[in-house]
Parts: sequence; C-alpha cells; structure tokens
Amino acid sequence: MKPTRKPSARQLGILRHLKEHGRASVDDLAAAFSTTPQTIRKDLNALADANQIIRFHGGAALAAGTEYTSFEARMATAAEEKAEIGRRVAREIPDHASVIINAGTTTAAIAPFLGGHVGLKVVSDSVFLANELRKHVGLEVMVPGGVVRGSDGAILGETAIEFISQFRADIAIVGAAAIAQNGELLDYDLREASVSRAIIASARTVILAADGSKFGNVAPVCFGHLRQVDALVTSVNHPAGIDRLCRDFGVRLLTMRNAKKA
Repeated sequence: MKPTRKPSARQLGILRHLKEHGRASVDDLAAAFSTTPQTIRKDLNALADANQIIRFHGGAALAAGTEYTSFEARMATAAEEKAEIGRRVAREIPDHASVIINAGTTTAAIAPFLGGHVGLKVVSDSVFLANELRKHVGLEVMVPGGVVRGSDGAILGETAIEFISQFRADIAIVGAAAIAQNGELLDYDLREASVSRAIIASARTVILAADGSKFGNVAPVCFGHLRQVDALVTSVNHPAGIDRLCRDFGVRLLTMRNAKKA
C-alpha cells in the first residue's frame, strides 16, 4: 500500500486559502505563492489525490464536506453589493407569500429586509438564515430536518430534500456558487446542489440572487439553469453576456442601476 505523503508547507497554505475563499484559479494561486502555474497544478493534483480538494479546469475548490474557516468572512466579501441585492429581492416578495430560500451568503443578505413584510411563510435550508428571520414579527419560519453543516448552518441530506419537495411555494430565492457562461447554475457540494434543485422544483416563481463575482466562474456540480429562473437580481458590474442570456431565456434582469425604475 502506497504511504500517504504529508502535504508540503505550500500545499497547506493552498488549503488555508481555499478554506477562506472556497475556490481559486491556478493563476491566482501561482501569484499568491510566488511560483509557477505548473507547480500549483502539481500541488492541486496531490491535494485532490488526498481527497482534500476538487479539481476543475483552471482551478480548484474545497472537497464536499470540508469546513470553510469562516462563513462570516465570506459574508463580508462584497457585503454592500449583497445588501443592495437583498433589498431589491425583498421588493419582489409580496405580503402573505410562501417563500423558500436556499443557504448562501447572498441569500442571507435578504433576511434584514423582510422585516416589513406581513404574513410571510418562509422555508429555508439554513439554520443561520432561519435564526435571522425568526427575529421579524409576523414571519412563520420552517426548516427541514437533515445534517447541519457546521461551517455555515446549511441543512443537507435526503430528509431535507423530501421536506422541501412537499411544498408548492409562491417564490423560491436561490443563490449559486458560480454561473457558467452558458447559463448553468453551479455549486461545489453535491448534497447542497441536490437541495437547491428541489427548491427550484418546488416554487412557481424562481428568483436568482447573485453578485457580479459569480458570473463566468466554474464549479463541479450543476443544479439548474438560467432558463428555469424568472428573475435575476444582480449588480451593475455583470458581464454583458448575461444580458443576452436573460433575453434568450425570458429572464427579467434587475440590477442596482434599474432598481428604482423596476
């Protein structure tokens, strides 16, 4: 049996970087560690062989189930942008609606702006989001059973999927780890992607909330497509190709620039 090699200091540094950011490109890692892309690829391959990370074309992400070091750190990334998106999404939700919201840092930014709503029934696969929503008077909050991921409070597993699949909600609000150039909605964790897929299938209207950094990124698991989305709420600094995709698939594009007009 081949002995397991101990990760080098640089490989441990790469792991710390991925735990902070979730994913990274080869070029970014080469710059961060002052080495060549070829060396980084070898390091990533070694970490992938040890089931520490997932390799994808041009970069890597944490393996499913690996703990992020800080959910709060990811919440702080593009925080103002996410808050504006959250405020805009909240305007799309009428009083007395049934809503399903998936776990994520952008969707979590919606919670503070739902306090003025009346009679909402909200299902979320995030104990973090549920805890924020319970503070609002007049909102009924439900969470599925399942395994709670320690890093961010996402609820995973077949029990969560079965619970969500019972609903026919008015609105689903979903985020994505990445949005491919062809409109695919992507994630890093197969279990989380399965829950998000059930959320999309359980709602009459789907709103995708994504900051500009998500477009053109890559992640290994596809859980949906832009064609399944009714409205995309994002920031002004999104790639021009997204406008074309939204037109092609009949998706309402709501950005901060046109938020007051919409």
